[in-house]
Amino acid sequence: MAVLTDPISDFLTRWKNASRAKKEVFTAPYSKIKAEIARILQEEGYIWGFEVDTSATHPQLKVKAKYQGSTPILNDLRRMSSPGMRQYVGASEIPKVLNGMGIAILSTPKGIMTGNQARKQNVGGELLALIW
Repeated sequence: MAVLTDPISDFLTRWKNASRAKKEVFTAPYSKIKAEIARILQEEGYIWGFEVDTSATHPQLKVKAKYQGSTPILNDLRRMSSPGMRQYVGASEIPKVLNGMGIAILSTPKGIMTGNQARKQNVGGELLALIW
């Protein structure tokens, strides 16, 4: 098993690859932050749902990708902050993704949230990813 230096990027890449390969379900190693990202993706309508599978030695996050017909809901994504180069934004600097057609995911002092939620609460943080 390979050692991952960026588990969030690994999770997002697994989702993008599964969507492009038209896989209905994909798995990733479980962590709290990945579960929170999956919760946001479910609330925003990018995935059908997710569950934590604890039957194996290491917990796995099972995510059910969402499609519109045979076309994936996910068009593309971009990982913004990485372990080697963190990217922080203030509440007024949070980017709008495709003029509101996509979402930005941030890690703030109040938890993981979308860019719109962070703007409403007037809080900035680490810009994790842009999804459209």
